[in-house]
Amino acid sequence: MYTKEEEKRLIEKTRQLLKISIKDIKTKEEARKIAEELREVIKYHDWRYYVLANPVISDYEYDKLFHLLIEIEEKYPDLITPDSPTQRVASGLTKEFPPVRHLAPMLSLENSYNEDDLRDFDRRVKEITKRTEIEYSVEPKFDGAGIALVYENNLFIRGATRGDGVVGEDITPNLKVIKTIPLSADFKRYGIKTIEIRGEVLIRKDLFKKINQERLEEGLPPFANPRNAAAGSLRLQNPKEVAKRGLEAFVYQITYAVDENGNNLLGTKLKKHHESIKMLYELGFKSPYKEIKVCENIDEVIDYCNEWQEKRDSYPYEIDGMVIKVNDISLYDILGATSHHPRWAIAFKFRARQATTRLLDVVFQVGRTGAVTPVGKLEPVEIGGVTVSSVSLINEDFIKEKDIRIGDLLLIERAGDVIPYVVKVIKEARTGNEKPIVFPKYCPSCGSPLVKPPGEAVWRCVNANCPAQVKERIAHFASKDAMDIRGLGPRIVERFYDLGLLRTIPDIYRLDFEKIKQLEGFGEKSAENLRKSIEESKHRPIHRLIYGLGIRYVGQVTARTLAENIKCVEELEDWTIEQLESLEDIGYVVAKSIYDFFHNEQNIKMIHELKELGVQTCKEEKEEEGKLKDMTFVFTGTLSCCSREKAKEMVETLGGKVSNSVSHKTTYLVVGETPGSKLAKAQKLGIKTLNEEQFLELVKS
Repeated sequence: MYTKEEEKRLIEKTRQLLKISIKDIKTKEEARKIAEELREVIKYHDWRYYVLANPVISDYEYDKLFHLLIEIEEKYPDLITPDSPTQRVASGLTKEFPPVRHLAPMLSLENSYNEDDLRDFDRRVKEITKRTEIEYSVEPKFDGAGIALVYENNLFIRGATRGDGVVGEDITPNLKVIKTIPLSADFKRYGIKTIEIRGEVLIRKDLFKKINQERLEEGLPPFANPRNAAAGSLRLQNPKEVAKRGLEAFVYQITYAVDENGNNLLGTKLKKHHESIKMLYELGFKSPYKEIKVCENIDEVIDYCNEWQEKRDSYPYEIDGMVIKVNDISLYDILGATSHHPRWAIAFKFRARQATTRLLDVVFQVGRTGAVTPVGKLEPVEIGGVTVSSVSLINEDFIKEKDIRIGDLLLIERAGDVIPYVVKVIKEARTGNEKPIVFPKYCPSCGSPLVKPPGEAVWRCVNANCPAQVKERIAHFASKDAMDIRGLGPRIVERFYDLGLLRTIPDIYRLDFEKIKQLEGFGEKSAENLRKSIEESKHRPIHRLIYGLGIRYVGQVTARTLAENIKCVEELEDWTIEQLESLEDIGYVVAKSIYDFFHNEQNIKMIHELKELGVQTCKEEKEEEGKLKDMTFVFTGTLSCCSREKAKEMVETLGGKVSNSVSHKTTYLVVGETPGSKLAKAQKLGIKTLNEEQFLELVKS
């Protein structure tokens, strides 16, 4: 999109603008000039950050530029332009999505599932075009929500859903907050006055996983897959909420393009598909330009499709196949289309991530917060290479909404490493012998009456001493991401509880190891290993302790936020709801839950007991120093010094963060033996790498 000279100029201009404050601007004409320069450099930095994932300024510097532009536009409202970066931040609710007709039909694609289908497609294309050789372009088939973007005179004027392919819904305000959609682009450089571009709105896999974890913590059903999450996000009534979802848009087809005189440019000015995608990429759009391969024949196409089928899981976005297109756009009119799909393109679908299986039974599990979750027991079925034998049925409302019955044939989906999800019931397969699922009125563990708090979809057992809840709370406290007590997994917790060795979390630190040595399956060595692991857990960072306490809605991120703002856990006893709400990403519901937890006598007693038993409830001096603060580490390969968890703990103890994936936010990639694909990505993004020795030296220093 930018030449090296342009980038150099814009970076230098950025340095100059960062020295300016609103007080330095004396006249309106001066404000106009600086606002134009700010829009130009912000657009450049958006491209570096959101499209290339390789920024050249810090977040703080970007925010400073953006804030100065806001100040200028607030002082001189008539200087605001439709393509100003500030206009992405929509306000108010979108009360409805009016219908809008696409400039060109958004047809579906014909599907293929094997080599024979692709060869048949190649044969048909050659017959219709009367060509002996056909050049194809092949690119990933994104599994998201389809959109159509219209630009006129370089400005983004409308965005719509696919709808029925002819008429979609106008969702322009929601699309404006997606930063990979430019608000303006220099199409006039290519002689284009009006253009319609087809694309797909996606959510990155790692972000999707985080969203689902948050929904589960809030008692909400998880999204079945990133596609559903993206589509659902686009239909939110508040664009500000859409902006929080981290949506991205990839564009992959120009469906309409005319010049000032209304002449069609497809097949004339825009001759090759891969060149048109390159053009969009250079104009600042996110596109599969780097993934596209131009193939000279169908054999190359098949090889490329098979190559991607093997590496689909390592791609950051969900894809369900590859799209094969005739590369010569001038042939599109000759090939034509059916009412369903164009004849110049076909989708090669990857192996299915869905399967049908029978629901055999339903059991009701009680979680650590008392939530009762129905779990469906299935006839084992392989989905995406994994055998699935159970599936969460979420809650009573979910069961009623989908009308799920014992004995039903269900369509189950498993995308990537996401938990299995019921897509729908195959009602056509019912025999009449299916049985309704009866939700219990009493806790299956302790027999207490279940209650459904107002505004919630989940039935709960409110007996804090319910055996199932107690076991789950203890297991959570000892879990890997909490206090990491190895050897005290859920099965051992249940066994110790049933034997009377464990009844509360503090009991972990009062275990009788002489008795444990006598238990079947234990001995001197295993008992001693458990004792050491429990002793080590006393010195975990306090964010792990906060997470381990099992406070409702408090996940690992929120636990870290709390830990960063206190010295000792006991301080939270004095915090108000308002103080908690002032912290990053903590709203009223989460704040109220934290407040209630630290104003419960039993919980306070438990924390004081833990402290008396030697558990660290205050930050250690080295933890407070935070020498690695604001640094993000990613590990790849095998470390010889220690386990991955131990290395993670070293970083976190010094205030750093550990991520599972490489991105522009990564400070260091630590490379062990036999590194994976993360190394190549880090090198591509220019991320600094450390070998094991350098990492240990950094931590020691």
